[in-house]
Amino acid sequence: MNKEEYVLLVDEQDNEIGSMEKMEAHRKGLLHRAFSVFIFNTKGELLLQQRAASKYHSPLKWTNTCCSHQRKNETTLQAAARRMQEEMGITCNVSLSYTFIYKADVGQGLFEHELDHVLIGTTTQTTIPFNKNEVHAVRFASLEDIEKEMSINPEDFTKWFLITFSDLRKYISEHPV
Repeated sequence: MNKEEYVLLVDEQDNEIGSMEKMEAHRKGLLHRAFSVFIFNTKGELLLQQRAASKYHSPLKWTNTCCSHQRKNETTLQAAARRMQEEMGITCNVSLSYTFIYKADVGQGLFEHELDHVLIGTTTQTTIPFNKNEVHAVRFASLEDIEKEMSINPEDFTKWFLITFSDLRKYISEHPV
């Protein structure tokens, strides 16, 4: 992708207040709109992705199924469908579940400061034809196994995944997939 990407700057109530080139927003650590997709299989296991080595931050870290930024005049559901196809090569129904705001230093002078919309869905697919330019590897794992792995090797996971994991567990316990 050579085309400049822009993020939508928002206030803490998710009101759009402008836009900015993605890398500039990450250097300045400005609050912007984002989304994170969590897809589960029929066994209740979460589809994780390991970010590609070429990612501009958090390369080779394990994280949720898919995440990105909404574009101008694009709903969160449209953005999620677009990126699920681009990154993971799959389509599935998702629903908006909750939001959270976080700010994290992701290295190289970059900060993620996002109002993150969390979407949850399910798939029956067992083979994931992921985009190797976006994703290094994928796997399904139980939330219990992920939690154990995160407690032993938190540095193997993205900051936002570590931050929202307990909220995800609580949400899933109250709204089983």
